[in-house]
Amino acid sequence: MPAELRDESFRPEVVSSEVAFHGKIWDVRRDVFRYGDGELTREYVDHTGAVGVLALDDEDRVLLIKQYRHPVRHREWELPAGLLDMDNEDPLEAAKRELGEEADLEADEWDLLQDVFSSPGGNDEVIRLYLARSVRSTGSAFDREAEEADIELAWVPLDDAVEAVLGRTLHNAPLMIAVLTAKAARDAGWSTLGPADAPWPDHPKRD
Repeated sequence: MPAELRDESFRPEVVSSEVAFHGKIWDVRRDVFRYGDGELTREYVDHTGAVGVLALDDEDRVLLIKQYRHPVRHREWELPAGLLDMDNEDPLEAAKRELGEEADLEADEWDLLQDVFSSPGGNDEVIRLYLARSVRSTGSAFDREAEEADIELAWVPLDDAVEAVLGRTLHNAPLMIAVLTAKAARDAGWSTLGPADAPWPDHPKRD
């Protein structure tokens, strides 16, 4: 086993990069890059990055939302989450925005749970997951539309959410990672949490 188990950043020379397909939300990019003794071509979803929020109340309950996701044909339980809509958008501010827009909540205490490569063989999405505590209502209801118009909200004990993950009845990857990480962090007295404003060097589109 390595002395330090850590992912390694590696940036090969990119010979060419072009948009192979323009989509409504995401594009597909085609890169040619030097690797080993030759060149490789790979196509992947060109993603802006995203944030997710595990909101935890004073009763040790987490906020879950259910909404329809067409690619998997499921109304699945998720965390409040959303895209980084602007270049170099501050992820913490984006997380606060998404918590307000999807759950009508705000929080006084924010910590970093985890950074996740969602599907590194097929897209360059990186998701930053936050823990939000000392939560309260914003006092107003956000006007939601499309798949968000019929969002369901539920406050679930963290241990029940962990049990559902281990029982394979929840399938959303950021939700599962956040729930299990939060449980481990809680069991460690929250000593494993990171600062909410921590740098994000593993994001492929950030310096």
